[in-house]
Amino acid sequence: MNRPFAFADAIPVASDAGAILVKDQTGRDFRVPLNVECDSPYFSAEDGQAFASYYRENGYVVLRNLIPADHCAAVGGWFDVEVKPSTGYIYRQTTANPERHVFSQGGHMMNPILNIQSLDQRCFANFRAAGLTLMTLPALQAAVRQLIGENPTLVQSMFFEGNPVTWAHQDTYYLDGERPGSMVGAWIALEDIDAGAGRFFIYPGSHRLTIQRHSGEIGIAYHHDRYKDLVVDMICLRELECRAPALRRGDVLFWSSRSIHGSLPTTRPECSRRSVTAHFIPESSRLLQFQSRVQRLSLQRICGMPVHMAKDLNRPLNRFLMQVETRFPKSFQALKKMAISRVTG
Repeated sequence: MNRPFAFADAIPVASDAGAILVKDQTGRDFRVPLNVECDSPYFSAEDGQAFASYYRENGYVVLRNLIPADHCAAVGGWFDVEVKPSTGYIYRQTTANPERHVFSQGGHMMNPILNIQSLDQRCFANFRAAGLTLMTLPALQAAVRQLIGENPTLVQSMFFEGNPVTWAHQDTYYLDGERPGSMVGAWIALEDIDAGAGRFFIYPGSHRLTIQRHSGEIGIAYHHDRYKDLVVDMICLRELECRAPALRRGDVLFWSSRSIHGSLPTTRPECSRRSVTAHFIPESSRLLQFQSRVQRLSLQRICGMPVHMAKDLNRPLNRFLMQVETRFPKSFQALKKMAISRVTG
């Protein structure tokens, strides 16, 4: 969640009928399906008990055609109109810092947007509204409710166009509900995701693993790399299987906050992988950061669901704080690291 990694081999090493073979972060080969016909099990929204059972067993599940095409098109369309031409600062998923756009040679935005719901309406009103409408759709809420067992609260969101490549990790290291594993992530494909565009990968069954908690030795502030190495060691030790499901526009991959996941390297840089990620916790739960800090939530109810407006830039104070961050980035980030280190021990 804070910087990309390099896989052992980013280039497909072979192919078979309906799939390409690539190496995962441990250097082992695995199949990446070219299309949904060659893919692992998936479900429809009507299969409530069946997809919830599969999720509990595997730590993830794919629902096909959950999001209507017009909602996917609206988010992507307003991104093109309002966000992509912007030259201003936006909070980013990979660093949690305000940054200007960074583009790939293919013209794709490579630093994903953090928290669509908190974007400044003065600049991005239609994109923000389309994103919020998509993330609070009744069908999406119902699916998350089936997995969580109660009404959900949206606590974080992201928008991807290009693929920054994300290392293997468990979300619970960064944020979760108070009960570890109670947070559910949703990766929403806004377009058909090409096998070479940087697929979302996951290790089924890894949600049952307990990886060392935050401490001075593997704390995110100063020893984040040690945590990432620890995850890879666990994958090798348990000989976990890697999967990278094929997703079409409107499909949603749900995963547990304790499931090890990330994104593969891009082998076809001309391809985008437009998608929205949303994280939900039970409505009765508080949000836990870095396995130690309860974060105060700033909630608005949208389409019946509580939504956390993190660093909401529609508030003057938050706009002022962003200006401070952008004017004194090194000082601000150093202070943030020290604060996180004190909280996590």
